[in-house]
Amino acid sequence: MRHQSSLSDLAQHRFDLIVIGAGINGAGTARDAAMRGLKTLLIDKGDFGGAVGWSSRLIHGGLRYLEYFEFDLVRESLRERERLLSNSPHLVHPLQMTIPIYKGSQRGPQLVRLGMILYDVLSFDKTLPGHRMLKKAPFAQLFRGVSCDRLVGAAQYFDAQVECAEQLCLENVLSAQSAGATVLNYAAVTRLTQPEEGGAVTQITLEDQLSGETVEIETSQAVLVNTAGPWVDQVCDRGWQKDHPAPLSPRPLMGGTKGSHIIVDPFPGAPTDSALYVEAESDGRPYFIIPWLGKYLIGTTDLRYTNSLDEIKASDEEVDYLLNETNRVLPQAQLRREDVQFTYSGVRPLPYVESSGKKNSSITRSHILHDHSAAENGGIRNFMSLIGGKLTTYRQVGEELTNETYRKLGRKAPECQTKSSPLPGAKDYSAKTLISAVNQYRDRLSLEILEYLFSLYGMRIWEVLSLLDRSPDLAQPIQAGLPDIRAQVVYTVETELAKTLVDINFRRLLLAHRDNYGRDALPGIVETLQQHCGWSSQTCDQQLQDYHSYLKTHAIPDYQLSAEQPMAEAAVR
Repeated sequence: MRHQSSLSDLAQHRFDLIVIGAGINGAGTARDAAMRGLKTLLIDKGDFGGAVGWSSRLIHGGLRYLEYFEFDLVRESLRERERLLSNSPHLVHPLQMTIPIYKGSQRGPQLVRLGMILYDVLSFDKTLPGHRMLKKAPFAQLFRGVSCDRLVGAAQYFDAQVECAEQLCLENVLSAQSAGATVLNYAAVTRLTQPEEGGAVTQITLEDQLSGETVEIETSQAVLVNTAGPWVDQVCDRGWQKDHPAPLSPRPLMGGTKGSHIIVDPFPGAPTDSALYVEAESDGRPYFIIPWLGKYLIGTTDLRYTNSLDEIKASDEEVDYLLNETNRVLPQAQLRREDVQFTYSGVRPLPYVESSGKKNSSITRSHILHDHSAAENGGIRNFMSLIGGKLTTYRQVGEELTNETYRKLGRKAPECQTKSSPLPGAKDYSAKTLISAVNQYRDRLSLEILEYLFSLYGMRIWEVLSLLDRSPDLAQPIQAGLPDIRAQVVYTVETELAKTLVDINFRRLLLAHRDNYGRDALPGIVETLQQHCGWSSQTCDQQLQDYHSYLKTHAIPDYQLSAEQPMAEAAVR
């Protein structure tokens, strides 16, 4: 079992680096820093990777960024894609993308072909195949469900997909912890204290969001990195001087846009071996139709967003937009609102820009390391904020932030280790492990379940399977019809630092995305937590209420809430 520090442990420690925000960029930074020997603290007001699962789950170079001449970003992304394919092969896999090209589209065949050539040139060191252009007839043979009305051809190329983006983030957290970092979820920064204007942040106050416990940590000799994503400005607003608030940034840094996705079951005409990258007819914005965990992930939208960052979900209008555009390109689909199995939304952590009438997609996706030490940025010598940052490039961001931390500390930075270091599930990764697991556990688990566990945990599968030796009943399924077993529930709590039912169902096991918002899995999860993890019935009752509230504010569309059925977890009582 991994030991996770409590807030009370922190007051007696001194850190070199404090990372505020444990999304993919914060987790990657903490891992890099800890592996290079910095005394590192990683904290988040919620769970680890709380927003990473709201992405399109693609590891890609950003083909459309070429339209805005962001060649450096595309090259950086393609280079990092190769590293992720090598360092996390259990989680990151090649994915073929197909772009149907229609007469009258904003991006005609010549422009798409040019983009394909540039993409191949910028990924000169790739291990994936290069692109190919398809004429109308062969494309129609390969994709019989795709509309051929006004079709002039298509392009195909390869990128990569991380189906379980949450696990990618979590393995960075666990790797950081193994390297000596202290990691805490549900630890919110409530105050960043400066004795005087323009001075260093000398103390931070943290509050445990589950217990209410608070602690103050001395930080005058530490560097603080704000990787809170869309919440960067909220962290800056926690500044405090003497007896009054004093924001750490004189101006807003973030101006994010909202992106929503829908998840549907397989439908007539859907491609099985390739994702579709399609230009929406209504607004010209490219969106994806992606095979994902036996279902289809469709998205995303791109809307300016200024409302609450803690209660965000897809609107009815966004759902209809994605359904209508999918039905247009795949006429046999005939998808309707009732076919939507799950929705999710997130806010891209983009730089703040004044509204100028430009397309949201034109806002740069390159990350910016905002150093607050400059006078015009607040004059705070030990504070940095990350603006932007993509799932694909998180490792590069972590390397840059760690280098800057060493510079601020006045120390020479050791060589970065994350370029070639595999994540925990990829250490000594080999298919022989699966064969060995089958031979050892085939009397207790089916081949389907073992393959699933290996795809999710990689070499960490042995940590999960070892729990069966503790209690044979942990081999039982969590929910009939799904491959997840009860040992995984224990593993999420004891090793993967899960604290709530939302953590377990949304960000560890992804059961919420696969069937009935995860509600049918709750009886099995709760029973396991009570029998093997010491959760009381009162705790479980409160957690069930919190889970249902989370669904209402984050996942279930308004039109479904009005006709919602009784919760399956009521049977737990």
